[in-house]
Amino acid sequence: MKLEHIGIAVKDLEESEKLFASLFNSPVYKREYVDTEKVETAFIQIENTKIELLSATEGPIAKFIDRKGPGIHHLAFQVDHLESEIKRLQAQGFEFVSETIKEGADNKRVVFLHPRSSGKVLIELVEDMGQ
Repeated sequence: MKLEHIGIAVKDLEESEKLFASLFNSPVYKREYVDTEKVETAFIQIENTKIELLSATEGPIAKFIDRKGPGIHHLAFQVDHLESEIKRLQAQGFEFVSETIKEGADNKRVVFLHPRSSGKVLIELVEDMGQ
């Protein structure tokens, strides 16, 4: 398991792209809309990890921004086998936001651990599609 990306909820995607691209001296390499989450994403590569900027006017990210304001939304960890990781963590008592694996951004399959069982941190587990 390794840190795959850090998700940051933002109000203005274009403004945030400029800010973080300048901060990390790295351009946005990909922008896409994830229909299942109703979110526009932009990715910036930083060495062995990425920053995922998340912007939305509806859905979970919009609710997050309304409640807490912009900021770190989640930490995502790359796993080799999502199904077996879900079973392993369930056996240890971890709860999931949903046990249904979804298609996420950047060609990944994803599932989220519920923050109440992961130290109040939203954890996303990601697996490359095709595995």
